Amino acid sequence: MTIKPNILLIYTGGTIGMMKDYASKALKAFDFSQILEKIPELQQLNCQIQNISFETPIDSSNMNTQFYLDIIEIIEKNYDFFDGFVVLSGSDTMSYTSSAISFMFENLQKPIIFTGSQLPIGDLRTDAKENLITSIEIASAQKDGKPMIQEVCLYFEYKLYRANRTTKMNAEQFEAFVSMNYPPLAESGVYLKFHEHYLQRVSEENLPLIVRKKLVPDIVIIKIFPGITKNVLESILLIKNLKGVVLETFGSGNAPSENWFIDLIKQAIEKNIRIVNVTQCLGGNVNQGHYETSIALKKIGVVSGKDITTEAAVAKLMYLLNDNFSLTEFTNHFETSLRGEISQ
Repeated sequence: MTIKPNILLIYTGGTIGMMKDYASKALKAFDFSQILEKIPELQQLNCQIQNISFETPIDSSNMNTQFYLDIIEIIEKNYDFFDGFVVLSGSDTMSYTSSAISFMFENLQKPIIFTGSQLPIGDLRTDAKENLITSIEIASAQKDGKPMIQEVCLYFEYKLYRANRTTKMNAEQFEAFVSMNYPPLAESGVYLKFHEHYLQRVSEENLPLIVRKKLVPDIVIIKIFPGITKNVLESILLIKNLKGVVLETFGSGNAPSENWFIDLIKQAIEKNIRIVNVTQCLGGNVNQGHYETSIALKKIGVVSGKDITTEAAVAKLMYLLNDNFSLTEFTNHFETSLRGEISQ
């Protein structure tokens, strides 16, 4: 007799966990202990499902690093007892949250699938049921007795993505997320099709799971725009205890080449503030030195984010600042793929 995979459903908050009270027309939190009664289709899946919910559901706008830790610890405590995990959260910050979780687990060999919805689970036209059902099916999928997925992913509207490659790009369409620089890991249609050659695997199966619980949140995102002033940039870089900057630049990593701009960035780097260059474009790659307007950034020690997303850059920066790396060591680690977040 084949043992059914055990899947743990973790509800943190978000639209997917809302039901409409038809008397008052108000939305209220869904009781996930009744999930099999409300969504009987789940009983057709070849798995056993248990659930844990945050005591107080968190709106995605209130998501922060403390809640990342809460998610991490739930998975850590249950890691040996379940074959896969499905995390339900608000979609607005899902790419940030799932990217961070991907760095906090090292040597992961089980699926952690993030999903949510654009409409509440009780809405007539909801996308919640399909997202939830397929996410659980993906988390249950095995090949040769091992989980098909062994990384942190995000599933939305028929596509499974590597979580740290995603960006939310639409607030109204069901197809809310894109992964511009890395293809989908699986697609759901008539059949659930995995693209196995894109999947992440650990180098050795006997490596123990390592949980990295400390992130350094003293960072800022600076989006460069035409007309940005010296006063604005200087005031940001003088923030007390600032440790890192995600610098969103134009095109392939270009920024103003005026002396005041370069001098301020250089002074920050000399104060051991790590500055990472990512593109404002949804897709594409930072290539520092390709144009004259990025040569100076490369010379003074700005780190190339290559094709990393802003969301993953934030997570990776918080993760790497935990260690007291020199600029050279930090650059080497940031520009190297740790969880499949960056192309080599």
